[in-house]
Amino acid sequence: MILTLSAGWGLATALGAALAYAVLALATPHLRDGTTRGIVALAWLLHAMTLAIGLLGEPPRFGFAPALSMTVWLVMSVYALESRLFPQLKARWALAGLGTAAVLLALVFPGSAYTRIASPWLPLHWALGIASYGLFAAAVVHGWLMNRSEKSIRSASQADTGVPLLTLERLTFRFVQAGFVLLTATLLVGWLFAETLYGPGLAGQWNHKTVFSVLAWLVFAGLLLGRARMGWRGRKAVRVLYLGSGLLLLGYAGSRFVLEVILKRA
Repeated sequence: MILTLSAGWGLATALGAALAYAVLALATPHLRDGTTRGIVALAWLLHAMTLAIGLLGEPPRFGFAPALSMTVWLVMSVYALESRLFPQLKARWALAGLGTAAVLLALVFPGSAYTRIASPWLPLHWALGIASYGLFAAAVVHGWLMNRSEKSIRSASQADTGVPLLTLERLTFRFVQAGFVLLTATLLVGWLFAETLYGPGLAGQWNHKTVFSVLAWLVFAGLLLGRARMGWRGRKAVRVLYLGSGLLLLGYAGSRFVLEVILKRA
């Protein structure tokens, strides 16, 4: 199943990124800050090159695993920027572990080949969808850190997230808001240009991807409304965030996983 990425630079960059992420996940406590930052930059760059080789190759390939890999790369990008503003943010080992898994998964399942792009709107539709994935994934990471911090406070133990609880909560909802805007744009593009994107006769049809994506949109809309009107916060808000993110994950990645791995269809 290792296809285009099996040769040359694709394989080298993928294995290099996975190795760099693995070093971060396993050895971060024993590394100096400067060394850690260098390995983060190297892993991020090699991961970006791997994604570019898959998307810009001949033919370009995309599927559930590359989508997840790109989502993790976007989360790592957010983390790299945030760690400049909040040097005490401590989630590097967990994200590095996800990075290793995502890169290797995309190496084994590189996705379907697209010899012809049906519409110029399709790359925009993909870009908006993956960007919303990345923002909601960043929100999930911050929600997880927020739960850890809250549990530490409740148990009177020392919090190890490194960022104040209220700051984590504010960042979580900012990512949810930004992700919701992009998800709305993704659904609008898919709805307005359905026939152009996927062929005649498909406008208005409801498939698994559409159903799960719309359900996720409704959950996120409810989360933001509950936050604004009823002051939802803490574990309740994070549980709703997890639900919406799970539905969104099923929308594209889950549907493509079934097609590519279980049904063996492009």
